[in-house]
Amino acid sequence: MKQIITSWRHVFKLDPDRFLEDSALEAVCLSGTDAIMVGGSDGVTYDNTIDLLMRIRRFEVPCVLEVSDLKAVVPGFDLYMIPIVLNAGHPDWFIGQHVRAIEQYGYIIPWEQLIPEGYIVLNQEATVARITEADTALDSALAGSYAQFADKLLGLPIVYVEYSGKIGDMELVSEVWRKLNNSRLFYGGGIADAESARRAAAVCDTVVVGNAIYSDLQGALETVRAVKAGPSGAVDPLAGGSI
Repeated sequence: MKQIITSWRHVFKLDPDRFLEDSALEAVCLSGTDAIMVGGSDGVTYDNTIDLLMRIRRFEVPCVLEVSDLKAVVPGFDLYMIPIVLNAGHPDWFIGQHVRAIEQYGYIIPWEQLIPEGYIVLNQEATVARITEADTALDSALAGSYAQFADKLLGLPIVYVEYSGKIGDMELVSEVWRKLNNSRLFYGGGIADAESARRAAAVCDTVVVGNAIYSDLQGALETVRAVKAGPSGAVDPLAGGSI
């Protein structure tokens, strides 16, 4: 199952703490997106996570949990994404919470289902930036250096450039992408329509669409075709280079 991420070009991200009508959820799950990621920076609980999972499981789309709170870890997801915030100002979000989780639950962790992802958080107004005390004032050279650290030293399969809540600097994203040899670049932030999706898809491997689902569902659905219609520059983490 881990290998499937190499084919993902488009991912919808759903927040368990935000309500979505059944008809909207069905449209998202049947849209042709490559996967549904469940996760959020705040308000995620076991109850609202398992409720959302059960609703998504009516469909065949792959469903992964991005773990942000140990109390909200629910069995039954295809994969579990483990964020490591590379530019966090507090070490807890780089290694501290991860070590404590292994100390407490290492004996039951399904290691074969875990995928670590190195986050570079770049919107200072985002909840994730506030919680992690991230240093968001990075230029393209420094952001690229964080990416190379994740790729070449840590060997992370995913580097995730996160602008959560606003469209990012696509030149910076492109520079980060060029620095990667083995890691796959995920981009998230401000993707609300076909045009913004095309722009992001041109400079990353996987486009993640989240907030637009709740503010403009039709615009969000249009991002699937926009991303998949363009040329793919996907990077295979096992082989390196473009595929």
